[in-house]
Amino acid sequence: MTTRPELVRRETGLNRLNGQDTNIGGLVSQATTDLSQLVRDEIELAKVELKEKGKEAGVGAGLFGGAGAIALYGLGVLIAAAVLGLATALPAWLSALIVAAVLFAIAGVAALLGKRHVSRATPPVPKRAVDGVHEDLEALKGHHPEGKSTP
Repeated sequence: MTTRPELVRRETGLNRLNGQDTNIGGLVSQATTDLSQLVRDEIELAKVELKEKGKEAGVGAGLFGGAGAIALYGLGVLIAAAVLGLATALPAWLSALIVAAVLFAIAGVAALLGKRHVSRATPPVPKRAVDGVHEDLEALKGHHPEGKSTP
């Protein structure tokens, strides 16, 4: 049994156009499938990249934490050296008391400065971005906020 190519093309919906077999529905379906596969592949690639970057960030954060802990020990030794140095001129207990008072004063100033910065940052709402969204919504509704014109 032989089949004629014209009959096969007609039955499968293929037409001869510019020397190529085409089927619009098939091409659209193939393009959609290819695009979906491309998006899935790109998402998978992004996941792999983010996983690698996350590992690197974790190692970096761990190293920063270790450096901070060692620096904290170094600060403790430096404070002990200040107490011992001051103890050559004063009694040891008075030297420790003076160094502790200085440290508490520094901590108090840092706390006040930190409180000021935190109060400036609250509430944590991106005001400019929210205002921009409101302006965009008004523009979409056809209003012209504050002298701005939409093209």
